[in-house]
This record gives sequence, C-alpha cells and structure tokens, in this order.
Amino acid sequence: MASPYRSAIAWIAVGTCLALWPPAAAAPRPAFSLPQQIPPTERGKLEQVIDNAFVATRMEADPYPARPEIFEFLLDHPEFATHVTRALKVARYRIWRTPEGLFLDDGWGTQGHFEVVHTAAGMRVMYARGRYDPPLLPAIQGQAVVVMEYGFRPTGERDTVVATTITGYVKLENRFLRIVGTLVNPFAQAKADREARQLLKVFARVSRAIDERPDEVYEAVRQRPDVPQQELAEFRQLLNDR
Repeated sequence: MASPYRSAIAWIAVGTCLALWPPAAAAPRPAFSLPQQIPPTERGKLEQVIDNAFVATRMEADPYPARPEIFEFLLDHPEFATHVTRALKVARYRIWRTPEGLFLDDGWGTQGHFEVVHTAAGMRVMYARGRYDPPLLPAIQGQAVVVMEYGFRPTGERDTVVATTITGYVKLENRFLRIVGTLVNPFAQAKADREARQLLKVFARVSRAIDERPDEVYEAVRQRPDVPQQELAEFRQLLNDR
C-alpha cells in the first residue's frame, strides 16, 4: 500500500510540473476555497497564483486500497516517497532537501522548489516555483498551487480504500507566453489534465503494489543505495503492523 502515499509526493512533483508546462490564458478555474488556518502572508501568495492561473485542472481517482498510516507516512515524507516510486519504476521523480527547502526534479526537464503550506486531515496544500526546459525552446518559469484531498473508507474488518482528488493552478512568469496564451490554451489545458490523470494512475499502481506484495516492495526500496535508513525502518515497521 504505497501509491497514494508516494502519490502525494508525486503530486507535489506534478504540481511543479504543472507549473512549468506551457499554459494558456484564463481557463475556467476549479472552485476551491483556501483553508482559513493558512496565515495571511502565505494565503496572499497562494491567491496570487490561483487568481491569475493560466491553467487549472481538477481530477478525481476511483477509490483504491490504502492503509491510512502508510498513505500519510509517505505523504509526509516526500523524499522517501520518491524512492518508493523509483524502486517500482513507475515514475522518475526525485526530491531532496536543500538549504532553500525541498527540491524536485521530475526527470523530464521540470525542476523547482516546493513546500507544503498546509497540512490537515484529508488535505495537503502545496506551493511550487520552478522551471520547465523544453527542447529547442526558452525555459518556461512559473508557480503552482496544488491541493490534494483524500478520504478513507473501510471495506472490511481491516481493509480500507482511499479516494483522492487533485486540484492544480499554474501561473506563468514568461511575458511572451502570457501574451500568446489564447493561442495555446487548448493544448495547455489538455496537457495539464493529462498530467494530473496520469499522476493519479501512478498513485493507484503504487498503492496496489504495496497492498498485494509489501515484502517485495520493501526489498526493492531497501536495495536503493541512497535511501534514508531511518525512514526505511519506519516504513518497514508500518508494513509489519497489520
């Protein structure tokens, strides 16, 4: 059971990816109200992205197996979560800590810093700022707000499934792309939707892998030379607590 967990991570990653795909002008934005608990300074930064988004998307996934404690462990340990996804060969995301905070490289030209600005039961709100380097074109810089919402439902005495929803907003910082935004709007929106949909599929694949063969998943992660040992031990303990 690990997809959603790492999924969150992946989503943080995709948040950065979304922030860097060539967006368009003023697409209809999914409705979302920022939690009141977010401090005013952080809220203002997020609202600037949401209110001026060139691309916005919202995708839901059908429920899939997930243990809440593992889901949220991976959600709250993004660096380790990307070790899980890479060990299973379902994504190329890499996340590591820098003096400026967490840094993401999606393996396809998207890089940037991100932070989790709000944590609550059933929700994570993330902010990303970075760039996408497309072949033969200038770098595309942008900011993104990504919201992951999730809820668990029991399906038996010991089994649960999770339903996940991803909402993303992207604001471009390239003046030229903002000017020609209306011309690339259909392409940009389709790309953002496709990225979000694919990410949710990855979550489900990882989650099912951990649900069906936890020992195999653990061994694959353990063999990674740079995996954080403390988090690996905690992961093992959670897998055994059943």
